[in-house]
Amino acid sequence: MNQLQEIGERAVIAKIETAKLSTIQKNKVLKDAAAALEANTDEILAANRQDVEDAHANGIREVMIDRLTLTEDRIRGMANGLRKVASLDDPIGAVGPMKKRPNGLLIGRMTVPIGVVGVIYEARPNVTSDVFGLCFKTGNTAILRGGSDAIRSNQAIVKILREALNENHITEDALQLITDTTHESAKAFMHMNQYVDLLIPRGSARLIRTVVEEATVPVIETGSGNCHVYVDASADIDMAVNIIFNAKTQRVSVCNAEESLVVHRDVARALLPALEKKLNEKKVELRADERAGAYLENYTPATEADWGTEYLDYILSIKTVDTLDEAITHINRYNTGHSECIVTRDYENAQRFLREIDAACVYVNASTRFTDGEEFGFGAEIGISTQKLHARGPMGLEALTTYKYIIYGDGQIRQ
Repeated sequence: MNQLQEIGERAVIAKIETAKLSTIQKNKVLKDAAAALEANTDEILAANRQDVEDAHANGIREVMIDRLTLTEDRIRGMANGLRKVASLDDPIGAVGPMKKRPNGLLIGRMTVPIGVVGVIYEARPNVTSDVFGLCFKTGNTAILRGGSDAIRSNQAIVKILREALNENHITEDALQLITDTTHESAKAFMHMNQYVDLLIPRGSARLIRTVVEEATVPVIETGSGNCHVYVDASADIDMAVNIIFNAKTQRVSVCNAEESLVVHRDVARALLPALEKKLNEKKVELRADERAGAYLENYTPATEADWGTEYLDYILSIKTVDTLDEAITHINRYNTGHSECIVTRDYENAQRFLREIDAACVYVNASTRFTDGEEFGFGAEIGISTQKLHARGPMGLEALTTYKYIIYGDGQIRQ
């Protein structure tokens, strides 16, 4: 039996135990795991330094190394994420309103775990603890397959989390890590239907597309983010500059960062010079259409490819439009269903944007960077779903549950 089969079989056995745990038991483990992460910060950082050194040696881009790098503050954030999940209501076992049928049957729905949740992700070791916290709180077991760039960091984190499980006399197999980071192991993981109930990819558009196209396990598609900010004709210019600067530069390597600016022609003259000056602080490259370029000192002419590109870098495309209709059409054509924003003082335009933009998260006068499980009050997230079935947007506890119908009778038989 190969490693993946062994992991799968252990996960299936473990899910029976985790599904039966009480809220008190689960919360204690999460709090103990948080304390253990903090207590073993030096061990985690030592492993992470090796990963970062290898990433530099392999020529990985700096913006991607930022995603890989752990610090004391980031580890503290991982620990606090577990504590926040512990503080949230436990959805498992909740029963919706019972409805009485004419024949006397009482029918309702009970929230239950999904079972074995698999996650394939790239160089973000904080995902390891987030996935564990959310899966464990919802009574699921988790199988993780991280990228080779973060293998030492992931191993160190998983070791600590499994020790917290063991110390609470709960099976360590509630959390397992696939240590084989070859493409072959990833492909095999995608076909583990007999063990894995749900597979969630987190990472680049290429990774997500591969999993969606290749997997035979049910998949929730997450997160490539070609996110737009549209500056309407009535926008407050200072507000627009601040929102765009934050959405683009606060952290460029994440899926909720802005990649494209759409600007109404009536405010292009006032907005673009001020915005260019601000973005120069971060040396953002501008790729603009001809009309926008007339108001910029330095830019590269945009191509058709720019409108649909998730840069994950200090690059911003700029499209000029004549109407709100044109803006909505452009965004719906090129977006990835992630996060979109309008900056406007026009209530009707704001409402139209909210209704007509097809995305998981649609903002009025706020940065797209808020699309995040913690910011939404979920404690953490297992990913940001860009599809429409089962889950959409930041995926917290509820997204990792399903339900079963429960029926009370007093002897009814069907005629």
